[in-house]
Amino acid sequence: MPELPEVETVVRQIAPRVEGRTIRSLDLRWARTLSGGSRATIERALVGARIRRGHRRAKWIVFELGGERGALLVHLRMTGRLFVRGPKEASSDYLRLSLGLSRGERLDFEDVRKFGRVHWCRDTDEVFGALGPEPLSDELTVDALYARLTSRRRMLKPLLLDQTVIAGLGNIYVDETLFASGLHPMQTSDRLTRDDVARIHDNVRRILRRAIECQGSSFDVFYRTPEGQPGRFQDEFLAYGRDGRPCRRCGTELVKLTIAQRGTHVCPTCQPKPRRRRASKKRSARRAPAR
Repeated sequence: MPELPEVETVVRQIAPRVEGRTIRSLDLRWARTLSGGSRATIERALVGARIRRGHRRAKWIVFELGGERGALLVHLRMTGRLFVRGPKEASSDYLRLSLGLSRGERLDFEDVRKFGRVHWCRDTDEVFGALGPEPLSDELTVDALYARLTSRRRMLKPLLLDQTVIAGLGNIYVDETLFASGLHPMQTSDRLTRDDVARIHDNVRRILRRAIECQGSSFDVFYRTPEGQPGRFQDEFLAYGRDGRPCRRCGTELVKLTIAQRGTHVCPTCQPKPRRRRASKKRSARRAPAR
């Protein structure tokens, strides 16, 4: 599934081509692609609306509409792709939704597996209200991240994937961040030191920025930029997808674990498994068998 760098890449290539355009028509080819109201309600909101701004929130692409028409949100999921096409350019057999734009162009949403979604809403807080801060925002300082992580007692991997804690991270960039930070994904968050959190904070921002520079990661055949190019960050992976190969730091063979039903890639040397907590004397006494 495209994560923050891949979605950011799509937004940067699509938004300049649609901002300021007016939506002239809606052609829905797969009914379950579009949500947020009845077909008639959504069509009334969209047709005639001007696309004021395109940006990203978490893993969503957001098209804000002028005239209090709300917003159109796109979640690519596994195989969704957006294209801006001219009037004579053909769509593929996987076209699910097409918006006719002023000047004769179209904004096409294609999706091979039909998992992607396009959602219309009047207020984006309906969808984004529970999301955590963006990892690249000024809001997410080291102190703020320390408070968010250590106030919970959860394993690091699923906690960092929780969109209510931090928005936009997925399997790839969490694995890469934890490797770079020297932290095991099963480490419990309440035992993190401030130095641990500072490493997570600095590494996640560095890795995401670099991945955006590389236009994301093409780890399978489905992710391509709207211009048809693969991302390049997969060539710089240090952990994700490298199980069975030597660690580029220490030479130890990387392993793949399943944590919270997610494939997780770890170097046993660079990311030592956390020790179990010792039971307190009081708890040990309560558990001791009666004589």
